[in-house]
This record gives sequence, structure tokens and C-alpha cells, in this order.
Amino acid sequence: MTQSNLQSWRTRADQVLPAGGFGNFDPGVVLKRGLGSHVWDEDGKEYIDYLIGSGPMLVGHGHPEVIEAVQEQLANGMTFFTTNALGIELAEVICDAIPCADQLRYVSTGSEADMYAMRLARAHTGRDLILKFEGGYHGMSGEALMSLAPQHLANFPEPVPDSAGIPQATRDGVIVAPFNDTAFARQIIAEYADRLAGVIVEPLQRLIPPVPGFLEALREETTKHGVVLIFDEVVTGFRLAWGGGQEAYGVTPDLCTLGKVIGGGFPLAAIAGTADIMAHFDLGKVGPKGFTFQIGTLSGNPIAAAAGLKTLEILKRDGAYDSLRAAGQRLMNTLETTAAKEGLTATIVGDPVLFDIVFAAGPVVDYRDTLRTDADIQNRFNASLRADGILKPPMKFYPSLTLSEADIEATEHAIARAMKASMNTSNGC
Repeated sequence: MTQSNLQSWRTRADQVLPAGGFGNFDPGVVLKRGLGSHVWDEDGKEYIDYLIGSGPMLVGHGHPEVIEAVQEQLANGMTFFTTNALGIELAEVICDAIPCADQLRYVSTGSEADMYAMRLARAHTGRDLILKFEGGYHGMSGEALMSLAPQHLANFPEPVPDSAGIPQATRDGVIVAPFNDTAFARQIIAEYADRLAGVIVEPLQRLIPPVPGFLEALREETTKHGVVLIFDEVVTGFRLAWGGGQEAYGVTPDLCTLGKVIGGGFPLAAIAGTADIMAHFDLGKVGPKGFTFQIGTLSGNPIAAAAGLKTLEILKRDGAYDSLRAAGQRLMNTLETTAAKEGLTATIVGDPVLFDIVFAAGPVVDYRDTLRTDADIQNRFNASLRADGILKPPMKFYPSLTLSEADIEATEHAIARAMKASMNTSNGC
């Protein structure tokens, strides 16, 4: 029997890639192209795309204005390692938009940005300990891979490593708290204040919004004890609002990390923050003892900067965020009403720009609440959507600006069918 093109690529991938993929997503999906809100696999199967490259393609695949900006820069060079004008211009736009950002430093990935933000906090305070929240994702560094998705639920503040190869010394540098537990956060920051360099948090953790007062409490306690507050805005930056989560929730951190949207689909991320903390990247200002060493071959490269500048220009246009939120809210409403119609116990979690359904009774306010979902129903629901031409991560819908009325209607119909499939199979029908 002749293999399909997709099967052939999967066979080849198994020979040269561990687990047959890049480690990011289901290796059974091998995509060939994308345009607007749609992507196609190697067999030509078409999907409405709610993965959007895990978030960067907020203005859609192959946006003609972004393509034009990239092609213009391609003719002038791809990367230089030196400072370049487009990178400076993009930094100006970001610093103008993001409340905490006096200055920024570029890197290529969100993982790098989070790693350097934690290092800056240590350099600035002279302390070593980092507080993170269970279920919070901050990249692939040793500190970040503590209690992201722990295999066993330890007592707080004990960290649980999510990967082999992390030394005990790294574990000893991290403590963990439950997201949205304001009283616990206040207590743990005060208890460890003399050792605590920084608190790193996603203002919207994965899908879970902060409860009223939680981020404000973090700001108050970190200020009181001279601890650096870091918002991981790799996902939320320029997505929740023009000024990110700190604008949306009205709380300004000392540092934030940015990625995904700011590169317009190319590798680009940044650490941004107050001038006194960012000065640790400047040897002339802080001297050898305070200097935080950082270089990167592709940091601030002009191709990514060109794509990012045009993407942000498009997002700033009148009505862009209103349109994005309206599409997302409509789909959130569809998830809620169709689940209720089929008699499925479910909670819709997130924000119109980033959301999903959890098949459990609410509320969902922290990582452990997400574990209450009925995994079998969740898997059948996602599998039905995939078969129906809806591409999404296992626990996330990323809407984009290019979703059409036809896309949304098709998604609503697919959601309705997926709810039926989940209910019927779960009942043995």
C-alpha cells in the first residue's frame, strides 16, 4: 500500500527526530503551509488554525503587509549581530506601550527571556531564591521547569522537577506557591524575604485569570520587601491588551518578558523593565560585580524586528482588539451553551483572547483545579475537533485577527458535533 505524503514524512521523522517530532506538538501533524486563519498538512487537509504557531501569528499567516516588510529587509541583509535600526525602532514601540518598560534587551526565545529576568532579579537584589506558581510556564530553564506539571502534588513550597537532568542546587533555588492564593503568597514572600530575589508569574496563568486582588498583593508584598516582581508576558504581551497583562489588570511589575507576538512569526523575545534593574546589562554603569552578561547570535535580528514592527502596527489599528475579543467571546459562549445543551459538566476558563473548556464543575482558580477535568471527555472533544478540521492545542484556543465569519460558524458547528461525540461516547452510546 502506498504511503500518503504525510505518512512518508512521519516515517522519515521517526528516523532522525526523537519521538518523531520537534517536542512541541503532536508529531502526527506535519504542516506544509498557512494562509490567514488556515493551515494545510502535507496531505492537503485544511484546518482552521487556533494553534497559530503557539501564539505568534496573531495577525494570521502570510499577512501581506508583514511579508512586504520582511522582503524589504531581506534585500538588505538577514542578520548582523550588531545593533540595527529596525531593532531600535521596535524597542521604542515596545517601551512606549508596556508600562514597566524603560528599556529592553533582546533575546531569541521566551525561555531565554525568563531565564535572564530571573538572573537580573538575583543580580539586582544580591539574593538567590525565586518564587514561582504551580502550573506556571516560564520556559525551559532549570528554574522554570519546577512544578509546571508535577507528577505528584507536593506540599508547598516544595518544588517538583518536571525534567530529568536538573541538579539539586537548582531545585534549592526555587520555591512554589499556589496561583491565586493571596494569603499564602503574602505569607511566603514575607517568610522568605531575606533570601527572595524575585517572584515570577504569568498575569494570566496559562488560561486562569487572576482573582481580584491577587496581582495587587504580589505588587504590594514585593515592594515592601525589596523583591523584584516579574510578569511573564511572553503569551499575554500585546495579546490581552496593547500594554499586555499589566495594562489589562492595572498592575505594573519591575520586569516583564515578551515574545511570540513581538517577532511576528520570527524568533524574537525580550526582557523589559525599569532602568535601574536593566542597568545590570550595562557594565559601565554597574561594574563587574553587578554586570549580567548576555549575548545572542540572533538577538534583535532585523528580519524579526521588521515582522514585529509591522505586526504591532496592525494590532494598534482601530478596532483590532475589539474584533479579536468579539470572536473569542462568541466562541466562549458557544462552548458554554453547547456543553449545557448536551448535559456536560464544564467550565469555560480564560479570556476571549485565550481560552478553553474544562470538563469539570468550576471554579478553576489554580493548577490543581484543572486536574479535575474529565480527561477522557477532554481527549474525545479535542479529537473530534481535529477530525473536523479545527487545529488547537490540547488545552487552549488562540483566536487570531484573520478569523472570518465563515471560520467562526464552522468552528461553532464543529464544537457542537464534538460535544455530542464526547457525551455519546462517555455514555457508551
